[in-house]
Amino acid sequence: MSGLLLLYSILLICDHSLLSKSLRLVDYESLSAITSFLVISRGLELSGIFNKIVPKIVELSGGSEIQLHSFILIIVAISSTVIMNDTAIFIFIPLVVIISKILKINRAKVVTLTTISANIGSTLTPIGNPQNVIIWRTFKIPFHVFVWNLTPYVLGWISILLIFTLLTSRKQSVINFTIPGIRIDKNLLTASIILLIVDVMLVQFGYALIGIAITLAVLTIVRKEVVLSIDVALILTFALIFIDFKELSVILLSANLCLYQKTFPEIIIFSAGLSQIISNVPVTVLFASINEKIQWLPLAVGVNLGGAGVVIGSLANLIAVRISGIRLRDFHKFSLPYFFAILSLTLAIIWL
Repeated sequence: MSGLLLLYSILLICDHSLLSKSLRLVDYESLSAITSFLVISRGLELSGIFNKIVPKIVELSGGSEIQLHSFILIIVAISSTVIMNDTAIFIFIPLVVIISKILKINRAKVVTLTTISANIGSTLTPIGNPQNVIIWRTFKIPFHVFVWNLTPYVLGWISILLIFTLLTSRKQSVINFTIPGIRIDKNLLTASIILLIVDVMLVQFGYALIGIAITLAVLTIVRKEVVLSIDVALILTFALIFIDFKELSVILLSANLCLYQKTFPEIIIFSAGLSQIISNVPVTVLFASINEKIQWLPLAVGVNLGGAGVVIGSLANLIAVRISGIRLRDFHKFSLPYFFAILSLTLAIIWL
């Protein structure tokens, strides 16, 4: 986050009118949608439903920590190809937090690996994450062509993640555990599920502002603790990220800053590296503004790869860290080694 703020401060010096422009350019529809899902996720968590799901997850995984982690990561990755990585984070992170508490496993590791898995799975399809949607629409790529070209990278990245999981997990069984008595708040659970469905439909048709109003009103009536626990700092971070960075790209280009490289690996390295500073969605918008000068595939590979590094690299990372409450250094303890591993693998694939 500090990198994004630093860049934005520099741009404010270059253009004093940028602040007022930015306030007008914030994507309030996207901000409202993410805020709604954040509040609903909190409602599902407080309802107690995740505690009831844990035994089934452990049973299906076979009982060992390695199998448990692998099972969760595969389910999250597959889900993210369809429901978007940010939505997957809202759904799965509260669940894995409960699992880590009950089974006494490393919460930071399971949260980080789950987040990475969501980012990987979302890479496969044009609808998997915001940056893919931007690339898909800007470059007008057929759906099947997009999936076909990204498949080798996704398979390689998920394989490395599973190997990484194998090397860092304990081998003993976690099947013997007890779940504390948790009462399901049926009213809150029902309200949260209905609101989730309603908000998805409203966002789909461009009425996210109405969705956030309905969500806040209903949950205030059902259980006001959900609304009072809203993470204001995270929402402010979203507001900064959802600024239309096309305006910023004009300033950067006018300053003769090189936003692209000509070769395939250079585009990957540059976009992945810049994502570590200003997040991968703004980087995608910056590159998309000069789409006639770059190739879409290395851009897609680079910005999606960039989401696996530092926490600012992907919006999903920020959401996961905030929801789970893990420390940044604990997140980076697992995310950075993985990032450099898949960066090396990706460049090796291209070289071969």
